[in-house]
Amino acid sequence: MIVVYDLEYTTWEGARARGWSGPGEHREVVQIGAVRLDGGTEASILVKPRLNPDLSAYFTTLTGISQGQVDKDGIDFAAALARLADFAQGAGLVANGADEEVLRENCRLTDTAFPFEGRCCDISPLLRRAAGRDGHVFSCDLGQTFGLALDQTAHDALGDARQVAAVVRLLLDTGRLRPEEIRP
Repeated sequence: MIVVYDLEYTTWEGARARGWSGPGEHREVVQIGAVRLDGGTEASILVKPRLNPDLSAYFTTLTGISQGQVDKDGIDFAAALARLADFAQGAGLVANGADEEVLRENCRLTDTAFPFEGRCCDISPLLRRAAGRDGHVFSCDLGQTFGLALDQTAHDALGDARQVAAVVRLLLDTGRLRPEEIRP
């Protein structure tokens, strides 16, 4: 059983290029999106950042997530992680990139235990191989990269998780990816 997940986290103009090394820059989770491959059930969880509770204009423009949405519907990181753990019970978790690292950073920032030890897999190398690319393929571009007409909002954690899930299903169905390759 596999759960594909994606994260949106705090960012500012140029933060990625700086490796989030600017003053006060932390990759605090703001949204978790997850899709179960065995049936397609989905989860979208908004999180209230603790160290940078005021979202940057850059972040809100990039993701479409407003300060009002986070203030109204966001929960603290530990509760959000517990919801993801409940959703992913008994499943391995796969992401396209460094999302496990970001979850671990947030666990350290909030003194929260990491509940997915030995259950996470970064499938970006497999996706690069299948796409015939050397560089990272962003989750929001995966559908297009693999010729799928997916109408998902870019930089929305659930939309991006849906894109990764659709591509993983395609690759499994066409034999370009074997199930054992995506096991943690």
